[in-house]
Amino acid sequence: MGSGLGLGWLQRRRWWWTWAQCEGIGIQRLRQLEREFGDLEAAWWAEPGALAALPGIGPELLASKARLALRLGASGLPLTCPPRTFLPGDPGFPPGMAALERPPLQLHWEGRGSLWPTLRSRFGVAVIGTRRPSLHGLSWARRLGVALAGAGWPVVSGLAEGIDGEAHQGCLEQGGAPVAVLATPLGRVYPRHHRSLQRQVAQRGLLVTEQRAGAEVKRGNFAARNRLLVALAKAVVVVECPLASGALHGARLAWDAEIPLWAVPADTDRDSARGSNSLLQQGATPLLDPADLLASLGEAPLAASVGAPVPLAPGDSHPLLAALGQGASLEELGQRLQQPLPQLAQQLLELELAGLVQPAAGLCWRPRHNGFSPGALAG
Repeated sequence: MGSGLGLGWLQRRRWWWTWAQCEGIGIQRLRQLEREFGDLEAAWWAEPGALAALPGIGPELLASKARLALRLGASGLPLTCPPRTFLPGDPGFPPGMAALERPPLQLHWEGRGSLWPTLRSRFGVAVIGTRRPSLHGLSWARRLGVALAGAGWPVVSGLAEGIDGEAHQGCLEQGGAPVAVLATPLGRVYPRHHRSLQRQVAQRGLLVTEQRAGAEVKRGNFAARNRLLVALAKAVVVVECPLASGALHGARLAWDAEIPLWAVPADTDRDSARGSNSLLQQGATPLLDPADLLASLGEAPLAASVGAPVPLAPGDSHPLLAALGQGASLEELGQRLQQPLPQLAQQLLELELAGLVQPAAGLCWRPRHNGFSPGALAG
C-alpha cells in the first residue's frame, strides 16, 4: 500500500480493507493484485477468470470474495475501515512492522493512542518467556516489569500465562505502560482468567493484534505474533524458556534484526530454562541485575509520565471537529476551513484512526461520541 496522502489514499485504504475481509488473503497476495491490475478497485471488479489466472489465487479465495460481494452488494463497496486500525501505508503504521518480511495485513489496537509515537520509534522493551516458569522466572519477570516501568520504558509482551503475565503485572504495579501484543482478536481473552489483566492493560497501556474481530484463533497465531512484538522493541529479554518455545523464536527474530538480546541465567538442571540458558551459550547478554539493562537502554521515553493519569475526556478541541459539527462532506469542510481537500482528507483519516469521527456515504463524516482519549491524536 502506498504512502501518498489525500483522496486517492483514502480510497486505496478502503479497498485494501475490503479485500482484507476475504478469507485466505494475505499481504503478499494483495500486493500481487495491485501489481497486476494497477489498483485494488480494478482487481475487485475483474473477471473471476482473470483473477484465477494469477499464481496463488485459488478457488477458496475466489469463493470468499464472491460471498463477500454478494453479502455487501455494489452499493456497499468499498468498506470503511473501523477506527483504531492501522493498515500498511498509514502514517501510524509502525516502521518496524512495515520492514518485516511478512508485515501484518491490518493492525487493531485499543488503549492509549498517545503511546504510538514511542512504539513507532521502537522504544519498548520486550519481556518474554515460558507459560510454565519456575518461581525464579516468575519473580524475575515481575521484577523486570517493575524496574522498566519505574524507569519509563513501555513493557511489551504477549499477555500469555507465566512470564508475559507477570511482566505486565509488575509494569502495572509500578504505574507504567504495558503493551500486550495478542494472538487473538481484541474481544477475545486468552487465557480466560486474564480478563481483568487484559482490561487493565487496555486502560493503562495498549492492546495490539493483527487478528480482525471474529477471526478464528489458530495455534500458529501465537508464534506469528512474536515478530510484531519484536518489531516494537529496542531490546528483548528472555526470562526463562524451554528448548521448544515461542520465546526462542522471538529471540531469533531479535538476533536477525540486530536488536540487543538479554537472557536471565537459571538452574541448568531445570527443563523450563534450557532454552534461555542456551541463548547465553550463543552470545546473549546475561542479565544479572535490571540496573544493567536500564543502563544499556539510555534515556527512557516515558520517564516524566510514569504514574500519570490516563486522559479519558473526548478530544473536542480539534478545529476540524468544530467545523464538522454534527456532520459534513469533504467539500463543505473545505469551504468552511478554506483548506485544500487532500490536506483535510488526511486530517479526517487521522481523526478516524483515533476513533473521533466516523465516515458516512458520499465522502461525509460525522463525530463519534465515544469518550476516546485525545491522546490518540498524538499517534
